[in-house]
Amino acid sequence: MEHIYPIFDKMLTRSDKEELLGQRGLMVWFTGLSGSGKSTVAIALERELQKRRLLCRILDGDNIRSGINNNLGFSAEDRIENIRRIAEVGKLFVDTGIITIAAFISPNNDMREMAANIIGKDDFVEVYVSTPIEECERRDVKGLYAKARKGEIKNFTGISAPFEAPLHPALSLDTSKLSLEESVNRLLELILPKVTEK
Repeated sequence: MEHIYPIFDKMLTRSDKEELLGQRGLMVWFTGLSGSGKSTVAIALERELQKRRLLCRILDGDNIRSGINNNLGFSAEDRIENIRRIAEVGKLFVDTGIITIAAFISPNNDMREMAANIIGKDDFVEVYVSTPIEECERRDVKGLYAKARKGEIKNFTGISAPFEAPLHPALSLDTSKLSLEESVNRLLELILPKVTEK
């Protein structure tokens, strides 16, 4: 009589969750320099997906660095661990059928490759926000580039630390040339078939 309900011994699967939500889980991973427009585009994308009744979750520096990664600094090791944890958290969301949008500088190909391997390459869409550094500096509302150029911020990506452009992004968006609406429309063309297919 121990196992009257043997079906309860098994956790629900990803496909069970996706069936409930009526969508497929996916990681949309934005990479680009500080000020390139990653968060702005991510927020606009989330709103458009929500309008289509698709459940999303944005992961960005503000909600990750202040919580799960609040013990990490900006050393090379800590930056790798930051991305590793983000990918592990992202995988949990994706496996629950949620469209997960990550907006992080993630400055080198090895980091992004690690994230893709953790999440699973079939569920990982890399989007390069390729806005030129001159435009990123011009927009710099927090004054971070100016501080980095004065040496007040060490290891600042694009100034005193390198940024490697992705080798084969699924999409590149230069927000100095594309409007927000154009950027989001290109993303929707790429993402909607992946998250709504049966």
